[in-house]
Amino acid sequence: MIVGVDEVEPAHGLSLQGRTILITGAAQGIGAAIARSVASKGANVSIADLRSPDEVVNELVRLGHRALGTVCDITDATAVGRFIDASLAEFGSIEGLVNNAAMFSALRPTPFTEISSDEFDRVMQVNVRGTFEVLKAAVPVMRTMGYGKIVNIASSTFFKGAAYLLHYVSSKGAVIAMTRALAREVGPDRICVNCVAPGLTMSDGVLQTGNLPRERIEADLITRCLAREQLPEDLTGIVAFLLSAESDFMTGQTVVVDGGSMLH
Repeated sequence: MIVGVDEVEPAHGLSLQGRTILITGAAQGIGAAIARSVASKGANVSIADLRSPDEVVNELVRLGHRALGTVCDITDATAVGRFIDASLAEFGSIEGLVNNAAMFSALRPTPFTEISSDEFDRVMQVNVRGTFEVLKAAVPVMRTMGYGKIVNIASSTFFKGAAYLLHYVSSKGAVIAMTRALAREVGPDRICVNCVAPGLTMSDGVLQTGNLPRERIEADLITRCLAREQLPEDLTGIVAFLLSAESDFMTGQTVVVDGGSMLH
């Protein structure tokens, strides 16, 4: 029997019902968009950010979602530990982690010979060391549970070799390498570790600082198959998929989401 269009069961979309998802750097921009997305799919959301995440948390609570916010410097292992403990105390479990916090929008494109050693170290401290500290604190909880989904946010600049951001590109290459190494290590614990590499995204930070010249943004845009500006919401679908049971046999991978600028 051929089923009529009106008789087809409607798609309900991907569900994260009851899962607790931790997201770093989610007080605005890409992280905030991810928080809204996973909450709308039924997840409990715990946000950590260097700035107050209250605005996003209050928004989610008003919409009827369960959400928690913690002011946290991810380079401080003690502060990260408090974030993990608070999340467990509030929700009782940790099924997912999105490592989104990073330095980017505050950086001005600069010839590498003019990047100070202090700035290089700070980028590595936040983007690499910070990611490491959160992983180190969250993975033992997932191991105890016998399950977990980790999504690290990198950048498509690693594949393209963007000039004048050597420290940033290097740090995101390290995040991709960390993803692959950790996937091998925690696979026996039923923990999946994947990476999303966005293109240049018009996040709050990028728009507010104006550190990227408009001509650089335009030059990036014309390389895309989908020739428009990338928005934070363009990343939420793939992140939700990687946090869900739909991707339980996928690990160690890096998914580029940049409108088809970098094809591989």
